[in-house]
Amino acid sequence: MDFPHLPSVLEQIADEVGALPGRGHSADYIPALAGVDPNRFGMAFAGVDGRVHGVGEWQVPFSAQSITKVFTLALVLATDGAGLWESVGREPSGNPFNSLVQLEYENGIPRNPFINAGALVVTDRLQSLTGDAGEELLAFLRAESGNPDIGFDLEVASSETAHGDRNAALAHFMASYGNIRQPVPTLLTHYFRQCSIEMNCADLALATGFLARHGVRADGTRLLTRSEAKQINAVMMTCGTYDAAGEFAYRVGLPGKSGVGGGIVAVVPGRGTLCVWSPGLDERGNSVAGVAALDRFTTLTGLSVF
Repeated sequence: MDFPHLPSVLEQIADEVGALPGRGHSADYIPALAGVDPNRFGMAFAGVDGRVHGVGEWQVPFSAQSITKVFTLALVLATDGAGLWESVGREPSGNPFNSLVQLEYENGIPRNPFINAGALVVTDRLQSLTGDAGEELLAFLRAESGNPDIGFDLEVASSETAHGDRNAALAHFMASYGNIRQPVPTLLTHYFRQCSIEMNCADLALATGFLARHGVRADGTRLLTRSEAKQINAVMMTCGTYDAAGEFAYRVGLPGKSGVGGGIVAVVPGRGTLCVWSPGLDERGNSVAGVAALDRFTTLTGLSVF
């Protein structure tokens, strides 16, 4: 990893982010996440060689939430290839991540795999392919991060289940169009467990490394073709930060995926991956300090896809 000034860059970013006013609010619609201090901050960069540099609370586990959608998508593409794209689109939604609106006039086909409806379709396919979507995802994340202690946060999963009526509605609506194969209760159980997975910044940066290595896993085996890795990076760029993807591309210039736990992963193809965590969210569900930190990173380093 040929970035001799990386530690000082990360320290500078942490100092600048610490001075930001108005760092948003934690995800209060998920009670288990509502009490997390919105001003916490951690950031890590993992090179394609697996070496990691971090700053702040980069080794503190947090709820990965929608970031996990990247990995379920990769696992399904690795097995099902292009078949998935018959059931989910690749276009930005322009609507909130849990919106029901587009599904009705698009015949139960979600606009992309990163809004909730699309992620439910992807998890449904992974459950059909493997028989246990949650455990398949967990095994992958443990292997890629090198951390065998990664697990589900059952309190968060229970909290999301108790307040998951909108996701249940999305799943039942798509099932009415034949776009869900598993029983909806089974699908929701695996989906909420998937979102509850706890990881830290180093874990997530390392686990996302296969996208920086053009589809090659940490052990040197190939998960995706180079073309499939490019496709995931492209969908992350256009759809990975809910309905703020244009602003994220404008400010950061990297493929990224956020989660309402306050994390964001970003990919520098051929160089490495980043994960930043700060639980304070903006009105679109993205970490305020996280976006600012990634903006500063690409500005200070010049590492961008543009």
